[in-house]
Amino acid sequence: MSVLGNRIKSLRDKAGLSQKRLAESLGISNVQLSRYETGDRKPDPDTIKQIADFFDVSVDYLLGRDTPTQDIPDIDDPELTILFRDLKNASPEIREETRKFLEFLMEKEKDRKPGDRQGK
Repeated sequence: MSVLGNRIKSLRDKAGLSQKRLAESLGISNVQLSRYETGDRKPDPDTIKQIADFFDVSVDYLLGRDTPTQDIPDIDDPELTILFRDLKNASPEIREETRKFLEFLMEKEKDRKPGDRQGK
């Protein structure tokens, strides 16, 4: 799978869209979208822009040349800055696993009460 394919699939999954639904929204066939996601076919520049606009990300992000700025806040913590820098260079698979793990941790964090220990 290509970086472009991984990013389209990741954005689609994050939005809770099926391939069919996204393809309909973009005015392309489900087969075309599937081929874009698997890397069997590359979309033309206009379609790449249309996908970027649909998900409100940059074309550079879709092509693997940038991270979405709305996902990385201004960080004053040096450890988090290093973490995000390292993730920027990680494979799409590692990034997706990291995202899922962070969501899991944040879900656990919601149930914590002041004074609770982290391991509960």
